[in-house]
Amino acid sequence: RNMVNKLKLKGTYGLAGNDAMGDENTRFYYLSLVNLQNENITIDRYANDQITWETSKKMDIGIEIGLFDKIEIQADYFSEYRTNIVQARNVPSTMGLQAKLESNVGETSSHGFEASMDLNHSFNKDAWIQARANITYAVGKFEVFEEPKYPYPWLSWVGLPVTQKTGLVAERLFVDEADIANSPKQMFGEYLPGDIKYMDINGDGKIDKQDCVPIGYPTTPNVIYGFGFSSGYRGLDFSMFFQGSAQSSFFIDPVNTAPFINLKAGYRDSENAMLKAWADNHWSESNRDIYALWPRLSNTLVNNNSQTSTWFLRDGTFLRLKSAEIGYTFPSQWTKKVKINTARLYFSGNNLLLFSKFKLWDVEMGGNGLGYPIQRVLNIGLTVNF
Repeated sequence: RNMVNKLKLKGTYGLAGNDAMGDENTRFYYLSLVNLQNENITIDRYANDQITWETSKKMDIGIEIGLFDKIEIQADYFSEYRTNIVQARNVPSTMGLQAKLESNVGETSSHGFEASMDLNHSFNKDAWIQARANITYAVGKFEVFEEPKYPYPWLSWVGLPVTQKTGLVAERLFVDEADIANSPKQMFGEYLPGDIKYMDINGDGKIDKQDCVPIGYPTTPNVIYGFGFSSGYRGLDFSMFFQGSAQSSFFIDPVNTAPFINLKAGYRDSENAMLKAWADNHWSESNRDIYALWPRLSNTLVNNNSQTSTWFLRDGTFLRLKSAEIGYTFPSQWTKKVKINTARLYFSGNNLLLFSKFKLWDVEMGGNGLGYPIQRVLNIGLTVNF
């Protein structure tokens, strides 16, 4: 019997255009936008008839392999280089312009691979199995980015992933007033003992936006994968499917999860509830833990603690048992006696297990633990065909 029953090589290369360079308010760049609603007429956008489509060079190389008439493997490597990305130009304020200038100056590159494997096998007339696994890995970065000549290399976006986040490096919480007095000044409003202390990256004696560095993985996972199987023996069948992601980060939202704060967002006009995680582990006069999960409590928003920083940075990696089902199809000699063609009793569930380093709430809820959680669903049913 042949080991390899299928072998296919494939490849594509092409040039594609993209005219969706902005939202509905930023289309038709060849026209200027003049705001006549204000007392003084203002220009919201200058006309630019030189802006054109983004272009991208795309390549895909793949292989398909069949083994033993039971296993099929597909794998693809892909890459893309985008040019003519519309970005705002770095124009000094001394030019006296009322609106930003935009042009086709940005460039990005990306590459990765995706692979899948399928198994379909019958052991005999009573037992069978089907299985599938897939994985996608993709990374991208800025090759050319419109930006000023920064005094520090960590401020540049060139070479960084497209969805990379930058922020401050948090050391700990301030111990007391003496700790504050002996530390570099932080330029984000008033702060007290129990608030977040940041690191002076450039050593200039103050903490500001020039101390922001790339932190964590990108917010979009570099790796997405899944695997599962279905099997059966006579009338009994069982299936389960896992899905997960890796190499991604997210940030706990220090505004929307801040206790006692009235955000007055839309129809909701009430104070935030206090998450149990913050109630159990926060800085206070009686608990001066400089590494507590939440800084000092306040009934007003503390801007110093709301900065994007490593204090609220978390690992977004997870693996979830997305679904599982077990069922039993009654023998036909039983069902035909009551004039039923087929009858199957089953028990199923969704979101049954979650494996993640993040334990405060469901990691797929992201940074807002006060949001609506992903539900675990259990079902039991009977399917009957007459």
